[in-house]
Amino acid sequence: MIVDDEPDITESFGLALEDSGFEVDKFNDPGIALASFKPNVYGLLILDIKMPKMDGFELYDKIKKIDEKVKVFFISAFDIDHAAISKKYPGLKIENFLPKPIQIPELIKRVEEQL
Repeated sequence: MIVDDEPDITESFGLALEDSGFEVDKFNDPGIALASFKPNVYGLLILDIKMPKMDGFELYDKIKKIDEKVKVFFISAFDIDHAAISKKYPGLKIENFLPKPIQIPELIKRVEEQL
């Protein structure tokens, strides 16, 4: 599942991952993504951090209540305060964060490593 408020990002990431053999659901609205989420369906979430209405961390918190085993990558064009994030989410490591822009081959490699 890819959730980013920028349609160009969800489309380009989705097409690249589909071309590499992955099944991908793409959402530009985190509320719709949450309503569509089903436990034990998604192997990996790719969530933009900064989105209107609900940021990626809020969406992740709500999804974790539905499926606590789901894996996640957070994507962002902004600097990330890893120390502050690790206090709230001790299970997340720096490897769970991907900076924008990310090259498609790197994205595919990271997704393959996670799955």
